Amino acid sequence: MRPENPKYRSLLRIVACLFALLVIALPVQAEELKIPGGQAGTQIVSSNAKEAEGKVGKATYYANRYNGRRTSSGAIFDQRKMTAAHPTIPHGTRVKVQNLANNKSVVVTVNDRCRKRSFEIIDLSRTAARDLDIIRQGVATVRITPLDEEGL
Repeated sequence: MRPENPKYRSLLRIVACLFALLVIALPVQAEELKIPGGQAGTQIVSSNAKEAEGKVGKATYYANRYNGRRTSSGAIFDQRKMTAAHPTIPHGTRVKVQNLANNKSVVVTVNDRCRKRSFEIIDLSRTAARDLDIIRQGVATVRITPLDEEGL
């Protein structure tokens, strides 16, 4: 093929688009693999009392349209299970989520990622949101506390 051939130009455009897509997508995937405060695959349990109390943030819940779709961990999302999405907590981590307005709490397993925001947030399954009484408001202020193996 010669450079003046239209098929060559089309092929060159496709290759350039694929390269651009890789340049954009690879840093995003690498960022998701980073676990703050430790190496991949390890879970750090801090003895710091402030961290043991958890972090305060906002909780929302998944829209019905996500039911049955694959999560970033590979599991199929089921709105009837006690699961959640968080931008940084490792998949498989169980966390206690307490609604600060009514002191109700649930334990959920993180199995998905949600987009990073300027404030701490967790997206809950519909069942977890119902148990915390946040269905009507759609959002609530919560305390998010990762559970270590001894706290289960």
